[in-house]
Amino acid sequence: MGSDAGGNDTAGSGCRVMQTALALEGGGTSIAEARHRATEFLSQAQEDGLPVSQEVLELTQLVVSELVTNARKYAPGPVLMELRITAHAVDIVVWDSDPTVPAARAADPGRIGQHGLEIVQAVTENLTVDPEPVGKRVTARIALHEETDLPGRGPR
Repeated sequence: MGSDAGGNDTAGSGCRVMQTALALEGGGTSIAEARHRATEFLSQAQEDGLPVSQEVLELTQLVVSELVTNARKYAPGPVLMELRITAHAVDIVVWDSDPTVPAARAADPGRIGQHGLEIVQAVTENLTVDPEPVGKRVTARIALHEETDLPGRGPR
């Protein structure tokens, strides 16, 4: 079972920020737990008046699934997940203890598996990997408004 913290804050620009964090232990339930927390968090954001569409909810669940799966698969020890939302975007932050910086592989429809980062890059506005003193932090950003100018993304 994980532990968590949540709250609301304001960024330096006066923009309201909601956030929650979750420590995920090993085991097969951590990925489902992370997706469930993301759904609860975005539902609360909707109730608080933020424009979270069904598409953003589904993309967030997908990205959480891919990032937490990668962390569980390739890094020993705990995984930390943080979710932040402003009026403009959802940030999904996953920390793990493996210092190896992941890289998306070249697209290959014949390859079975290992498409996670390709998928995350395709559906997010931005994806960054930052080395930490221990491990790394992966941050994916999903815009709350519909982005029609992103490659491969158009009105749905």
